[in-house]
Amino acid sequence: MDLLEHQGKELFATYGIPVPVGDVAYTVEDAVAAAERVGLPVAVKAQVHAGGRGKAGGVKVANSLALVKEHAANMLGLDIKGHIVRRLWIEQVADIQEEYYVSFSLDRSARQHLGILSAKGGVDIETVAQKTPDAISKLLIDPVDGLSESDCRSWVADAGIRSSTVDILLALYEVYTKGDADLVEVNPLILTSTGDVVALDAKVTIDLNSVYRHASYVEYDATQPRDHRESVAHSKGLQYVGLEGTVGVIANGAGLSMSTVDLVSEVGGSPANFLDIGGGANAQVMANALEVINDDPDVRSILINVFGGITRCDEVAKGIIQARECVQIKCPMVVRFDGTNVEEGKKLMEPHLGVDLVMASTMFEAARQAVQFASESSERDQL
Repeated sequence: MDLLEHQGKELFATYGIPVPVGDVAYTVEDAVAAAERVGLPVAVKAQVHAGGRGKAGGVKVANSLALVKEHAANMLGLDIKGHIVRRLWIEQVADIQEEYYVSFSLDRSARQHLGILSAKGGVDIETVAQKTPDAISKLLIDPVDGLSESDCRSWVADAGIRSSTVDILLALYEVYTKGDADLVEVNPLILTSTGDVVALDAKVTIDLNSVYRHASYVEYDATQPRDHRESVAHSKGLQYVGLEGTVGVIANGAGLSMSTVDLVSEVGGSPANFLDIGGGANAQVMANALEVINDDPDVRSILINVFGGITRCDEVAKGIIQARECVQIKCPMVVRFDGTNVEEGKKLMEPHLGVDLVMASTMFEAARQAVQFASESSERDQL
């Protein structure tokens, strides 16, 4: 779950991290009023879940209320990489003396947290890594021990950054760990002429599964960009990502779901989605998943690939039967079961098998059949 810039800064502030004074605006009038409260000059910043705002005209400095009005009018409704600007962040312009880069994320191969720090902030860190790799200091942090003050001071010294940043870096690590974040990035973290260290930007990605631990995250979840399919799936508690293909994919477990999506592509098809019904899905969850897939006008076939562990194949079979009784499924379906109660699941499915509902023995066979169904359906539509 990616946060908007102003949401990230609001989160930072709860951990005592200095951020520029600012306010959210939804209309041109809001922007002007916010600028009056914040005090000129201000930065008018589009709030979207996309990078490259500056190059797209989504970040402007205004020295007068007239310019605030002009910039706000130009930005609201602007399309930035497929994201429409609906809100702005009106922020007090900072007095920048030095710019740094800092981020915390997970190094999966090392099974440790990874901190990245550079005295060259304000530009893409990828560019810094390519042109001046020595300007980047990396620190692996044991999640059990956490980031100590002494390690942080050594890290700052190695990066050639002012020691006054140590407290802010420790606080950002707290955001990353206690805030259940997958990524915390500040570019730039600035030093002002008065010696203050301020987070001038905020890029934060939150683990969506942690929302139940943080009441305030419900607000963040409500602003996530989702198309109609994703919104419906989210309302039903399903892990769904919409794609642009014709084969609807339902599987249990993120790994199997990804493998199924990849397999559809490998055998010449195009997946319409990633949909993970989870490890303990019951009949109702399966029925909900089929309703979501059935609602996608581009889907021409449905592939259900289940490996029974906690999820029992007979429960999945009941869900398929239940969905077909309640909803007019428009596409042919291919089902592949394996694992817990697989034979029971197959027996339940047998009376319902036919031209538009078939079972396959292997993943490859199931994927090929689903792609064939989708191709035949698309050809019929073109006649």
